[in-house]
Amino acid sequence: MKADKQVIIWHGILGLFTFFLLIPIVFAISNSFKTLNEAYNNVFGIIPDNLTLENYIHVFQRLPFLKITLNTFIIAAVVTSCKTVTGLLAAYAFVYLSFRHKNLIYFSMLSTMFIPFTVTMIPNCLMISRLGLSDHIAGVILPQLADALGIFLLRQSMKTIPISLIESARLENIGHGRILKDMITPLIKPAVISTGIIFFINSWNEYVWPVLILKSKENYTLSLALQMYISSEGGTDFTIAMAVSVLTMIVPLILYLLFQRYIINTFAMSGMKG
Repeated sequence: MKADKQVIIWHGILGLFTFFLLIPIVFAISNSFKTLNEAYNNVFGIIPDNLTLENYIHVFQRLPFLKITLNTFIIAAVVTSCKTVTGLLAAYAFVYLSFRHKNLIYFSMLSTMFIPFTVTMIPNCLMISRLGLSDHIAGVILPQLADALGIFLLRQSMKTIPISLIESARLENIGHGRILKDMITPLIKPAVISTGIIFFINSWNEYVWPVLILKSKENYTLSLALQMYISSEGGTDFTIAMAVSVLTMIVPLILYLLFQRYIINTFAMSGMKG
């Protein structure tokens, strides 16, 4: 009985936290379907009295929204693919290959996760400018081809695979490339999927780095388009800004809902082995 009460209390606490986390999403969706007058008079009303699509129509008419969405998708897809591939290769090397100072190199790479973005921001901006990639989506992609978090998560998953399996394959003269492709990757597929989803969502929502590189409206990402709308019209016509917010959150929200089990399991397993 006491255990049941504790379960109820913990579920109540989690439910309360979930409620507060969902408030901004419900607020944005609700106000995106309201007229401006109704939003000002009843900003916290969940169900609009006069549901309208004018805010969404306005967004598609005033912005190159499909081009901006395509820019965001290309950046997120390329960054996700590169980070996942480099993470797989590096994690395999750190788990199954022997070379000098392996642990030192690994922990040095992990330490980069604790370096603030403001430290690397200016050097990266100078590099992109020297390469002539300013105001180009390639300039957003280039400094993001590898990520220490992906290496860490995939390494932890690989450490659950018996090393004897790899040694047996090596005795059969199977190369490291085939081992990684045909043996390791299928076994850690959930971790690969969840890591890729995390990278995709983070890249999709990124704002600070793209705003430093992209200047032309046709090269904007969704986060930049949202900020542009908030800056120019959000003070007097924020229902349109809410419509942009809803359109921006749809893809990462769907991806998370579809693959949340993989993401949770990957983070849970990441602490199993050091």
